[in-house]
Amino acid sequence: MTPLFSRSGTGRTGVVTLICGALAAGGLTAAGAAALAPGAASASSHREAPLISGTPQYDNTDLYAFVSPDKPDTTTIVANWIPFEEPAGGPNFYTFADDAQYDLHIDSNGDARDDLVFRYTFKTHTKNGNTFLYNTGPVTSLDDPDLNITQTYDIDLLKLKNDHVMSRTRLADNVPVAPSDVGKASMPDYGKLRAQAVYKTPGGAATFAGQADDPFFADLRVFDLLYGGNLSEVGRDTLKGYNVNTIALQVPNDLIRESSGQPIVGIWSTTQRRNAQGYYTQVSRLGNPLVNEVVNPQKDKDRFNASQPAYDAQFLKNVTNPELPKLIESIYKIKAPSEPRNDLVDVFLKGVKGLNQPPNVRASEELRLNTSIKPAMHPKRLGVLDGDNAGFPNGRRLTDDVIDEALQVVEGELVGSKNDLGDAVDKNDKGFEKYFPYVAEPTSGSRGPLAKGTTAGTDVRSQLGDALQPAGSSAGGSDNTVLIAASAASGAAGILLLGTAVGWWRRRIRRPY
Repeated sequence: MTPLFSRSGTGRTGVVTLICGALAAGGLTAAGAAALAPGAASASSHREAPLISGTPQYDNTDLYAFVSPDKPDTTTIVANWIPFEEPAGGPNFYTFADDAQYDLHIDSNGDARDDLVFRYTFKTHTKNGNTFLYNTGPVTSLDDPDLNITQTYDIDLLKLKNDHVMSRTRLADNVPVAPSDVGKASMPDYGKLRAQAVYKTPGGAATFAGQADDPFFADLRVFDLLYGGNLSEVGRDTLKGYNVNTIALQVPNDLIRESSGQPIVGIWSTTQRRNAQGYYTQVSRLGNPLVNEVVNPQKDKDRFNASQPAYDAQFLKNVTNPELPKLIESIYKIKAPSEPRNDLVDVFLKGVKGLNQPPNVRASEELRLNTSIKPAMHPKRLGVLDGDNAGFPNGRRLTDDVIDEALQVVEGELVGSKNDLGDAVDKNDKGFEKYFPYVAEPTSGSRGPLAKGTTAGTDVRSQLGDALQPAGSSAGGSDNTVLIAASAASGAAGILLLGTAVGWWRRRIRRPY
């Protein structure tokens, strides 16, 4: 499937074909035409604003919220931080910031103010400061002495009224964080480490924090003049192989609903960073995907990250007069829908009426979820736009293709310009898990093929030469040097250099702490 091109198998009819600026359009009937996705398209909050792009530890990348498919009496919130984590990016791997508050906000009554805040705060622990290593040997458990850098976190539940904290409850403390996946030699059973990082609270909630595969899928080359200006850059998931730091929280639906039982909640995440005076300042914010990338212009991006939903009226013109359709028209000659785009305002700021719009809603940018709608047995990636009311924009599941949904809506799906546009990336490169925390395990730092020209079973010494020899050894090898080259059935190979000196060094630093 070509981006900005027709798609089959979605329960929709008609074709919109765009190739090098030529458009041929036919009639199209959308299942669930009364529903829509937010009007924007491009990356989902990865490096979306000037200031936050320089401080990735505090940068929200994505927010997901959905009724748990295996526990429909609960809601799962997945919030991610730190975009584009290179799996082998050591020796300082990826940690949450110690000077930050990572908050998950719940608006239970639609008034654009948070009624509940789940606050995560982290602390980093170093066992041995005299080594440069993240781990000093194979790690088999979260309390393994060889895991040199660890993190723990606390969760506080804040109940608010009119922006004032009425109560604060500690839900969990000193919960271990799942580490970065350094590689197969360092963490031979990463799944075991992840399982140990899932913690269940006395109140029926479950929590997880740690590294995960980035669940967002998209072709980010949209930024090169919309796929190269001539569709020469299409159909590649440019987030494939990158990881993020994930906070996942599963809570009973009754905990986050309004006391009257009204089932629709608004959700967003923020990061507050402590300044030099000891006060916390909000530096990142995320509700619906795609908002701060292309809905907000450069002049508003940092201000949006520091703002609250109650004050979103200041950004209204960015929705009623969006820039993206004009760009598509200038490059590909697809006529932009007429303005003002009130079709985007209703759902973008309020939720879909009759689906996930709370009564007496105050317009604001939140990810809205109707917790009374049961999970779909067979989720459709286009969500509500394809008749699946359990999907985006009713919350957001990990499998929802928000890029395609957003492209179709911003190009006028709901105002007569029926289309079937997309970016040709329809699913994540890794499958998601069936149980909490649902996100896929991170890509390992030991991934990838052999060096160019190397084959499985090759004497790696001949490839790397004398650089692989320890000081004082001859080119022919040494009794104190053992070179192990392991070949897997897939043809991948790993190398590990061990020696007497290395063994002595390991014994010196492997102490109980």
